[in-house]
Amino acid sequence: MRVLIVNGYPAQSRANLDRQGVTQPEVLYQRLLDRYAPEAESRVFYVADPENPLPDERELLGFAGVIWTGSDQTIYRTDRPEVVRQIALARTLYRLGVPQFGSCWGAQMAAVAAGGRVAKNPKGREWGFAKAITLTEAGRDHPLTEGKPPVYQGFEMHLDEVVELPRGAVLLATGAHTRVQAVAVEHEEGSFWATQYHPEYNALEYAKLLAARAAALVKEGFFENEGAALAYARDLEALFHRPHDRRLQKRLGADETLLDDAVREREFANWVAHRLRPRR
Repeated sequence: MRVLIVNGYPAQSRANLDRQGVTQPEVLYQRLLDRYAPEAESRVFYVADPENPLPDERELLGFAGVIWTGSDQTIYRTDRPEVVRQIALARTLYRLGVPQFGSCWGAQMAAVAAGGRVAKNPKGREWGFAKAITLTEAGRDHPLTEGKPPVYQGFEMHLDEVVELPRGAVLLATGAHTRVQAVAVEHEEGSFWATQYHPEYNALEYAKLLAARAAALVKEGFFENEGAALAYARDLEALFHRPHDRRLQKRLGADETLLDDAVREREFANWVAHRLRPRR
């Protein structure tokens, strides 16, 4: 079973993540594949690098599924080739019927490639974790969100949001800051299941990302200074090592739906069971 992991970050951004000690997103998804589909063989494609030719249709048909990571790009900047080529790839996969899964950038890609629209969120950045993601009526019965509690938490780090769902999309989960939190899109011959939040992150990996974005979070007014942001990141890291520490949970506002791997990663496990494995 071959799986393509599409890393949406350009080379310079990936180098920045390395310098800042942040785990590359494809590694996080490879870990999930090791857990839920250990038989899978994954290949990583750096789609934002213009020098990398897009895979041809015959090659794409050889994959049982495609996973989209997050990205620091802006999907409505269609003047940028590193964005346009990603949308083109997603549209080709829809047409070929290869199942897709993604988080954050992946949710925006699922919508835009099928005719939806993304814009900057007027409420500003959503970061840390959403404390009350709520399943819609459709989400309570959909296989992507099968086994999720009615209200749960999820790691977030994004400035943009899906503002218009395409035809064939089903809204599965919503939130106060960002309306589209989980979505399933059926378009042409394919499907794309996606979450705006990050099921691939745990508290430790998210703490690394937050520390790397500390300056931006201070500039946007979320912290008084970088020291405060880094202290928050250290608390998240401590919570990873002590997930049952009630005082730490209370200080951060975290609950078991965020800290229990089986609950947090449920959407990915469901995609493997319902979309990836049937195509082996």
